[in-house]
Amino acid sequence: MSSESEETFGLGAKHKLVRLAEPNARWQEAYAQEEVAIRTALGDLALEIQHFGSTSIPTIKAKPIIDIAIGVRHFDDGFRCINPMEEIGYEYAGNDIVPDDHIFGRGIKGETRTHLVHIVEHGGAHWSRFILFRDRLRANSALAQAYEAMKIYLAEEYADNRAAYTEAKRAFIDKVVANGD
Repeated sequence: MSSESEETFGLGAKHKLVRLAEPNARWQEAYAQEEVAIRTALGDLALEIQHFGSTSIPTIKAKPIIDIAIGVRHFDDGFRCINPMEEIGYEYAGNDIVPDDHIFGRGIKGETRTHLVHIVEHGGAHWSRFILFRDRLRANSALAQAYEAMKIYLAEEYADNRAAYTEAKRAFIDKVVANGD
């Protein structure tokens, strides 16, 4: 995806900073383009590719970063994805940040992030968590609005610390995944 397209889609968050953007109907299109590129690069290594995270919830504010989950047969298959992902512009961040999760980023290195890819075992704990949380927010507008309100508060509280912002959302996400509300 070109930087012109990223600007058109309203994508990009400065490194380590938290900025929420209004929902953008074009985020789904941005994801769809990226899915095609990833599918072409990874072929059969990717069992399934899904858009998740706040940009996949059409009614709420989000960090303008497209989160993508790629399910592979075995966690170690993620290592085989490194070169193909790098060839389409992703930087491998490693698998030691989050256990059992190969993380790739795309954007302007060290400046902005436009896409974040998680390569995890298909059907495993991470995969299930990503998809279940997304689906529950899509199905329950009150829950989605509660999540958005919390995100707005946390974005102000942790505007210059994306890691703390992400950690502060964990209890809400855990509750939704465990209980559905």
